[in-house]
Amino acid sequence: MKLYTRTGDLGETAIIGGRVTKDDLRVEAYGTIDELNAFTAQAAWQAGQYAELHDLAQRLEFVMNQLFDCGSDLSYADELEPTYKLGAEDVTVLEQWIDFYQEQAPPIRQFVLPGGSGLAAALHVCRTVCRRAERRAVRLAAIRPCSPHVLVYLNRLSDFYFAAARAANARLNIEDVHYIPGLKADDLFS
Repeated sequence: MKLYTRTGDLGETAIIGGRVTKDDLRVEAYGTIDELNAFTAQAAWQAGQYAELHDLAQRLEFVMNQLFDCGSDLSYADELEPTYKLGAEDVTVLEQWIDFYQEQAPPIRQFVLPGGSGLAAALHVCRTVCRRAERRAVRLAAIRPCSPHVLVYLNRLSDFYFAAARAANARLNIEDVHYIPGLKADDLFS
């Protein structure tokens, strides 16, 4: 089987039960989730480089599978009766992981900026792409049938990435980067 099919050469692609243009809201939503999945893979690889973060690497790899389910759940033609893969229990698992990682980081006393460790920075990239994927899914759900579980899952997932980034920094004994209101260049470079 060849990788290329030539069926999309004129700007259309297949979804479950039909064809749409490649700029269709469904394609935009699950395409952004696909992008998030690639960034999650990067973060999982980075986490896997640390013995003390093996659990995080495993959870991120699990999330990658769930993101594939999210994309699948968003890829149904409107006239089909979908069989969704993601459910409320998947959101509950994320909430447990958020609580687990949040307990490992110091209390938040000011806004946290992306960074600290390279892994935390990568997880913050995941967080921001996840927020964009959520916005795309919300836009889709406003006009077309859409899995409600995907919306809730993406909302929780961005919190998971944030909690995981802070826990990674804490476990690596690296401080979070904190926002300094009104910071001027002269404050740093004079």
